[in-house]
Formats: sequence, structure tokens, C-alpha cells
Amino acid sequence: MTRFPAGSGPEIAGRQRALVAAFRAAKGSPAHAALERYLGSPLPVLGVRVPEFRRLLARFDRDLGPRTPRELRAVLRSLWGGGTYEERLSAIELLDRRPGARDGPTWRLVDRWVDEATGWALSDSLASGPVAAWAAAEPERFSDLLAWTRSPNLWRRRAASYALHDWVRAGALDRPFVLLERLLDDPEFWVQRAVGTWLRECWKADRRRTERFLEAHVARLAPVTIAVATERAPRSFRSALRRAHRGGVPRQRPHRRPRPKRAPS
Repeated sequence: MTRFPAGSGPEIAGRQRALVAAFRAAKGSPAHAALERYLGSPLPVLGVRVPEFRRLLARFDRDLGPRTPRELRAVLRSLWGGGTYEERLSAIELLDRRPGARDGPTWRLVDRWVDEATGWALSDSLASGPVAAWAAAEPERFSDLLAWTRSPNLWRRRAASYALHDWVRAGALDRPFVLLERLLDDPEFWVQRAVGTWLRECWKADRRRTERFLEAHVARLAPVTIAVATERAPRSFRSALRRAHRGGVPRQRPHRRPRPKRAPS
């Protein structure tokens, strides 16, 4: 049998083909055009159910065995360049499973992915998964996330908010409030909704502080931001915030875009 060195192109390609074959064998219903639209996926979606996807990826990860960061980057690049949504999602989740691969070249690879992860499903998985864990482990990465809030790419700006995941879950809200404040005037619906999502999660961690933040910036909040941010708040607070918003200074929206028909949290 021909043996290839770890991390070589033929070896990676063979493993990837086997993984995709397993995905195709496990896929759900044959029609996925609606699912692709819902996920906003730039690639065809096979429709593998989440438990089966995770089982197959865990086996793939286990069979890879120990890898250097350089070898793992070759695997990640190959998966990311695959022809299906599941391959790209595999690259994201594999990186999340391998924190030992965190180094400068891998961060630069992930940084390129942020612009290419279009659609909420890939963008949010990348940002709230490996990017959020990396930022929490290396807080100096926060300066990169702040820079993302000024990007012309709406998915990078949305990713900046989802990358707050681990800090918000830990109740460490100083950085999240700084970053979310920078996104309050964003004209894009997908970003406005993401800001609402993470303010809602901040509210769960520290209700009083989040309410003060919302009250202080009420004139800058988009309606969808208020709606999502106050989902768990008392009706009285939600109503008061909406009244204050209507009576405040109108938000300036240089590029108003139509609201998508469906949106995740």
C-alpha cells in the first residue's frame, strides 16, 4: 500500500473524500434548496442531521491523530475549499476541537475565512466557536475584533459580535459593551439583529447593567435590536424603551435595506 506523509495532499484528499461520502450516505431529505436559502449558504447543503454530522466529524478528528499546526492547516484549507456546506462547517468545528493549533499563521487563515463565511449559519458558527474561544484565551485579540466593526463586509461586522460569545457567557461584559456600542449605528439588518442577540445575552448575565446600557443608547437602537434585546425583559421595561426610542433622535441609516423574510437569533 502506498503511504503518504502526515499532512500530505493525497492523504488529506483521501480522508476528505471518505468524510464527504459518509455525509452523503447520512444526508436527510434530497431537496435542500430551501435549506440553503435559510442558512444563507454559499455552497450546496447536503442536509446531514446535526447528531450524525458531529458523530462523523468526531470519527474524522480521531482518525487524523496528532497533527502539528502546520499539518492541521493543510487539512483545514482542504475542507474549507470543499464543494459543500458540510465541508466548510467541518473546518470550523475541527479547528474548535484543536486549540493546540492556535498560532499566528492559523489566526491569519481564520481571518480570511471571516469574509468568506457568508450567511448567518457559517458566520455565526465560526465567530461564536473557534474565534470566540481564541479571543477569550488571548484577550489581546480583542483589538482585532474592534477593527472588524469598521469592516465594509457586513458578515465580518456581525462576526465581531458573535465572537463575544465566551466573554458574555462568563459574565465578563466590559469588552462586549465596548464592542456592541460601536455597532449600534450599523445600517445592516443582520448586524442590528446580532447586536440585539448579544445584548439579550448580556441581560441574562447582568440585567441592571444591560438595562442601563439600553437606556443610555436608546436613540441609536434599531427596532429589531430593541425587540431581540428585550425578549427576556419585563414587558414594562420593553414598552418604556420603545416609547423612549420613538421620542428620541431618529437613527441615521445611510443605506436602508429590505428586511429578510427569516432571521435567526
